Amino acid sequence: MMHVRTLIIGAGAAGLFCAAHSGPETLVIDHAKAAGEKIRISGGGRCNFTNMYASPENFLSRNKHFCKSALSRYTQWDFIELVDRYRIGWHEKTLGQLFCNDSAKDIIAMLKREMGDAELWLETTVNTIKKQPQGFEVSVTRNGRKGVVRCAHLVIATGGKSIPKMGATGFAYGVAEQFGMSVTETRAGLVPFIFSENKFKELSGVSTPIRAHAAESGPEFDEALLFTHRGLSGPAMLQVSSYWNDGESININLLPDIDIREMLQMQRQTAGRKSIAKLLTNHLPSRLVEHLSNQLPLKENVADQSDRRISEIADALENWTVKPTGTEGYRTAEVTLGGVDTEGLSSKTMMAKNVQDLYFIGESVDVTGWLGGYNFQWAWSSAFAAGTAIANAN
Repeated sequence: MMHVRTLIIGAGAAGLFCAAHSGPETLVIDHAKAAGEKIRISGGGRCNFTNMYASPENFLSRNKHFCKSALSRYTQWDFIELVDRYRIGWHEKTLGQLFCNDSAKDIIAMLKREMGDAELWLETTVNTIKKQPQGFEVSVTRNGRKGVVRCAHLVIATGGKSIPKMGATGFAYGVAEQFGMSVTETRAGLVPFIFSENKFKELSGVSTPIRAHAAESGPEFDEALLFTHRGLSGPAMLQVSSYWNDGESININLLPDIDIREMLQMQRQTAGRKSIAKLLTNHLPSRLVEHLSNQLPLKENVADQSDRRISEIADALENWTVKPTGTEGYRTAEVTLGGVDTEGLSSKTMMAKNVQDLYFIGESVDVTGWLGGYNFQWAWSSAFAAGTAIANAN
């Protein structure tokens, strides 16, 4: 039997960062072969480690106020300072998204160094967790041998269900329910949409900047749309997916940066013999214009169109409506929406209100960020909150 002060289950972003702040006698365990695997593959291998504009407004949760405490006490600027201290080069790609210049492995190496004397056990499976009068008793299997770890503080940092091929499970939710805590409904977030009958197969690979939102709720996002052989992806669609509900439509403005009515009316005077389709190819990919021509009278000359017809065409392009049959699910989702109900957690320490010294951090909690480094920032902030609370505990 092994005794430690703090046991952290999960060696991802939140778990490693929590270990860096939880004080002496900390052990981190994970069933994976390597720590920080989601960090390694994130951002195309360069890790979108935070966002310059991170604020509570960029997060979804049943309790929209819960994330404020942690985010205010460990901000994006704090993590940027840490990255700078390790002389890891970084750059802003777009919309405040910060990436490593070289490799996501630099962030993993930094986190491991920040852990100090904390111990890391990989390829270790948790069998059972039992509450003791003082702390917890955790049964594990490591290197084919069973053992028991006793700890005063237990941190669950195992994430959500997204990307199961990398070992993601609903482990955290099971632990929460074991101890009488609520778990909100979970579903895939930041995930591509699929459509029946390969609706956009002929457009696969086409990309264009758009403005989009879920028809019945959620903010508008101005980012790129990417057509795939299965449906719609790209940053704009991933963002919308977190607000979309099954059976709902998506509204897309295909030309958000120009006044289509004004443009076509002007062209009617100067280029009247050109078709609307021809004029639109100056602003949209030609394959997309051809696809739209099957729905709209775009092959007619612009000079032949009345103001009313031009207005109808413009409205159709500004409010192009599509209805997905679903999403690709956890298989490709970047995050899991929902999770351990924040009503059962302290927003200051991330500790369970009804179980002393049990903490939940990172993606396991019902706090989900937008695409673009926000979820990593929640990992750092929530881990810091729990880690410092543990370090300062008696």
